[in-house]
Amino acid sequence: MVPLGKTLRMASHDTLPRYNDLMLPVLRAIEALGGSATGREISNQVVEAEGYTDEQVAIQYPNRPLSVLLDRMDWARSYCKLGGALESPKRGLFLLTPVGRDVLAMPDDAARTRLADMDRQVRSARPAKPRKAGEVAAPADEEQVAREAAMEEAGDESDAWRERLLARLHRLTPTGFEEFCMYLLRRYGLHLTRVGGTGDEGIDGIGTAPLSEVLSATVAVQAKRFDPASSVGRDTVALFQRDAAAAGAERAVFITLARFTAPARKAATTVTPRVDLIDGERLCDLVRAQEIGLTIQPVVNEDWFDRFDSEGAR
Repeated sequence: MVPLGKTLRMASHDTLPRYNDLMLPVLRAIEALGGSATGREISNQVVEAEGYTDEQVAIQYPNRPLSVLLDRMDWARSYCKLGGALESPKRGLFLLTPVGRDVLAMPDDAARTRLADMDRQVRSARPAKPRKAGEVAAPADEEQVAREAAMEEAGDESDAWRERLLARLHRLTPTGFEEFCMYLLRRYGLHLTRVGGTGDEGIDGIGTAPLSEVLSATVAVQAKRFDPASSVGRDTVALFQRDAAAAGAERAVFITLARFTAPARKAATTVTPRVDLIDGERLCDLVRAQEIGLTIQPVVNEDWFDRFDSEGAR
């Protein structure tokens, strides 16, 4: 794991690619993954294919615990969707469209030119915000425009809740985070006994995980409250696998606020026991699904009801 120090926190964003430079790598990542992929899979594939380092991924915004590089990948993905190169049949799942495949069939320079045109068209199509009388328009900030468009693409909901949730979980003590993870897994039906303690490098919980109505497996759990912008490497996962195997576990779960490197993800599935990796993004999804410590507000899509206002519906 590469810890996040003050130097990385204050590193210049200028060393990282802009969101529009990541649009083509995002499309290529989805193609490499079989034409469809989740947001997490796309980001991991781009990091691996483009050779970005853990240090680059760890660069955060000055006042927000969020990876600049991963955030820009999200913007790139949103702009590809807004421009018609991707579609999202289900929240968090993305599929290449014929437009996206046409872009990928072009030579590199032509593909980048086509995506640059798509980017400009999407931004120019956004209605200008009304200004108060006498107010002078501020120069357009490309990153802010991209962020606003990505939020609009998601409707009334942004990913700000994820940042707040990860930041709050990171403020827990190591023991508190472990206990929270045990509680979350119990909500999903696992029967666990708490073991170890603060500073323990081995197993934090062991028990059974239901596989069906009549089958279960012995499972070992490790929860590490690493910084959300840091990464967990192969050695850390492999060490946990050895501890889990020594405890007789058939499956294992590793939970962290950080992200897992490509070698770590590979190690998790190539030897036994297999380790299910839960990174910060997936942890947020699991917490949301159980509505633990957060409230989901229903949003009415008024346009959806227009179909019943037509003459044919009367």
